[in-house]
Amino acid sequence: QECNKHDTLGQDLVAMCVNDILAQGAEPLFFLDYFSCGRLDVGVASSVIAGIAEACKTAGCALLGGETAEMPGVYPPGEYDLAGFAVGAVERDRMLPRLDSIAAGDLLLGIASSGVHSNGFSLVRKVLQRVCLQYSSPAPFGAAGQTVGEVLLTPTKIYSKLLQPILHSGAVKAYANITGGGLLENIPRVLPKTLAVDLDACLWKIPEVFSWLQREGQLSEEEMGRTFNCGLGSVLVVGREAADEVLRELKNHEEAWVIGTVTLQQPDRERVLIRNLLRSLQSGSRGTPVSTGLRSGAPQDCAPERRARVAVLISGTGTNLQALMEQVKKPWSSAEIVLVISNRPGVEGLKKAARAGIQTRVVDHKQYGSRAEFDSTIEQVLEEFSVEVVCLAGFMRILGGPFVRKWSGKLLNVHPSLLPSFKGVNAHRQVLQAGVRVSGCTVHFVAEEVDAGAIIVQEAVPVMVGDTEDSLLERVKEAEHRAFPAALELVASGTVRLGEDNKIHWNTQEQH
Repeated sequence: QECNKHDTLGQDLVAMCVNDILAQGAEPLFFLDYFSCGRLDVGVASSVIAGIAEACKTAGCALLGGETAEMPGVYPPGEYDLAGFAVGAVERDRMLPRLDSIAAGDLLLGIASSGVHSNGFSLVRKVLQRVCLQYSSPAPFGAAGQTVGEVLLTPTKIYSKLLQPILHSGAVKAYANITGGGLLENIPRVLPKTLAVDLDACLWKIPEVFSWLQREGQLSEEEMGRTFNCGLGSVLVVGREAADEVLRELKNHEEAWVIGTVTLQQPDRERVLIRNLLRSLQSGSRGTPVSTGLRSGAPQDCAPERRARVAVLISGTGTNLQALMEQVKKPWSSAEIVLVISNRPGVEGLKKAARAGIQTRVVDHKQYGSRAEFDSTIEQVLEEFSVEVVCLAGFMRILGGPFVRKWSGKLLNVHPSLLPSFKGVNAHRQVLQAGVRVSGCTVHFVAEEVDAGAIIVQEAVPVMVGDTEDSLLERVKEAEHRAFPAALELVASGTVRLGEDNKIHWNTQEQH
């Protein structure tokens, strides 16, 4: 409506329906639509219905008819509702998914999307509002000369004609249509509960629009994987012996790649693991060609040439330390934790680090007569280990100005509120006393003024009715465990740096 572009909505509507029934292996037979409005604008309605008719031709199904309803007082002027459904048919012995035949070691093939595919637009609009970008503005993503609105409204691909012969061949064990819920929610729907998948985002091409949304929206890997298709409109599960032939057939019509493998579901693990997603979004993945036989480890060009040497300063149990340690275990991580320092001896965080094989040091603040002596000792230990980035993860000491200035742009902290609101101690108490409905966490560069450094990553957490300081603390901690590793990755990879103006600067060039 903002772009006054209605002719491609029909393809979005038809594609959402016919691509969905492919998940059962069904061929679309016919389609019906429903158009309702306050007052009928014949030009708009004709444009929408013409788009539906054209899309039905593309899908190979008949448009039998539909319903047009005028309901004055229900819809504001210019607005309308559009719905539809498709009926398909499939022989019983060809129905998908074939759960009994899917096994660990099967391969996943991904088919390229044309873009956002009419999902996640609530989040898209928020990102556009945040950066004050108009739909008529030249797009900072997509083909040259396109506006933001044109790129975002690129119609959803219709896969039915392409996939029908392949599905009929019997080589495909399951098909997932990547719509609402993204990769994380749609793929598990076609798998047995005992199986999971391991995807590698270095293996397919991610359209620029997703990289831009992640960067400008400061979106986490989970948000991207759960909201958007990230370049994959469809995912097929095939046996290894059939993968090459199916991939060849797909590539005759669309961009397609081997994107991962089926694995056994591990206790307390997500059913969809997407390796290298953040790195690929930040660098702009181009779909590395990899043989279907090479599926162990991350591709060489996604592994960093070197990793930033990181020290983590703690004072207690080290819950954020644990999240950071899990992050740097990933083969594509740009960071390596080489040292953990605590100002308190014997804390659980030191034990966690030791179990992970990380060097530890205790610099007990009680043993020093001044803050300057304490800071100087910390600095000496950091230099001993050639540390490049320092993370404060529950470190309960305030570092002095000279130390902070020396480590400017290399010193990260996480604070349990959405800065600049609720600085200092007792943030959760401040939130509840203020009566706000949203809190969260902030990862920022450390500045001399407490909680005033440039913000790298934030994640919002709703404040629930009846929340206590403890219940809010627990939910914010979960957000911290996602936000802190994401921020470390941004800084360690060089994607984010602190400029001389004390503001965040993004490096959008490809990182190696």
